[in-house]
Amino acid sequence: MTFTESRLLQATVTKKNPYVIAGDGIKITVKDPYTGEVSEMIDGCTGAAVGSLGHGDPDILEEIVKASKECVYSFPLAMTNEYAEELADYLIERSPKGAFKAAIFTGSGSESNDNALKIIYQYHVERNDAKRVKFISRQKSYHGYTLGAMAISGSRTSPFEPILLSAKQTPKVGTVYRYREQRDGETEEQYKDRLLEELEEAFIAAGPDTVAAFITETVSGSTVGTEPPLPGYLEGARAICHKYGALFMLDEVMCGMSRCGAFHAWEKYLPLDDESSGAVGPDIQSIGKTLGSGFVTIAGVLISPKVRDTIANGSNSIPGAQTYHSHAFNTRIALAVQKKIAKLELTANIEEVGSYMGQLLKEKIPKVSKFCGDVRGSGGFWSVEFVKDRTTKEKFAVEDDFAHIVGRVAFKNGLSIMALCGAGEVGDHVTLSPSYIITKADAEAIVDLLAKSIVEAEELFLSQ
Repeated sequence: MTFTESRLLQATVTKKNPYVIAGDGIKITVKDPYTGEVSEMIDGCTGAAVGSLGHGDPDILEEIVKASKECVYSFPLAMTNEYAEELADYLIERSPKGAFKAAIFTGSGSESNDNALKIIYQYHVERNDAKRVKFISRQKSYHGYTLGAMAISGSRTSPFEPILLSAKQTPKVGTVYRYREQRDGETEEQYKDRLLEELEEAFIAAGPDTVAAFITETVSGSTVGTEPPLPGYLEGARAICHKYGALFMLDEVMCGMSRCGAFHAWEKYLPLDDESSGAVGPDIQSIGKTLGSGFVTIAGVLISPKVRDTIANGSNSIPGAQTYHSHAFNTRIALAVQKKIAKLELTANIEEVGSYMGQLLKEKIPKVSKFCGDVRGSGGFWSVEFVKDRTTKEKFAVEDDFAHIVGRVAFKNGLSIMALCGAGEVGDHVTLSPSYIITKADAEAIVDLLAKSIVEAEELFLSQ
């Protein structure tokens, strides 16, 4: 029996979304579930910034066939598998020396951030400091869809706030958002200092000996839209955390694993201190999305020597595990993905070509668009923010739904993008996050299609 309404409880509950039925390189083939119409388009956002290799990569498909025959399930509390160990080794060795010493692999970024909260708390318990139960994070941030991840998020939480950790336990501070929140006449250094002062004040107000960690996205993801950190912001935030005995956590689920043109996005923005300082990168970091490039459902948590050794020299035990933690098949395929990225030097490619795409966006979109307020990004992660009035930066009303109009027009024109409406909190924006295999010709085609779509969307909006 065929049902005209969707039986999947997602997105618009009764509506079937377009089916992705095939993919090749930077292109996907999509089928309308109602008309059966099939169309091919450039995948300009790879879902939610998931794609690192292109779709249908033959080497990964071959590895998937082999792995399906050779991998056997293991429950992480009792047994493990060589592939998970190898992936952990690979990621740690690929990172700056001294940054990480352990890893755990999960099924999603949300799950990774939930696990990170527990690891952070266990670190403090091992140090006989169990009163550290507060997690400071940022306004206008997004860390996932599980309850713990939502509690530390600074947006998209209102429907569920009654069942989340309390606001007292999860204080929020300002985020880096140059276009809207940097004051007139304020230099970037002054803006950075103001944000860090606010962070330190939040520690003091919460009771600094009760704060477990400060958590931030290295490069903002889907809420603000690909906003890089201010120079000096990350090391300043880390110093405040360490001053008060808290941990410094980076969420790189969207922006990491080479998405921004460095293996870890923080490598572009956080000084690589000498290993002996005990401050190489973050104390703990979540990863995901491009780790498996959409071929498998995998994310993870990377743990610094300080945190790992505290647990190892204490209880030496993680009290629990989830069924598919460090799954053999998933970790084996993720390792194959990461090795091919390295072999083809795709981290360097997405930095070069992604930056070229960003420059094209900055040059072209403000010229053709009446509503373009800002273009920002890093590596292969770029956004265009739209405003009703470029002079006043007036946001679109929720009911205007402008970003989604752009998204629908782009889809019609053969380009898949991530379109996000600000819901009154931030500006409407669209995001590009193509796979790392793109060429400069691909980048030009993506920008041309986006520019065309924005112009058409504006004409459509103004005609309503």
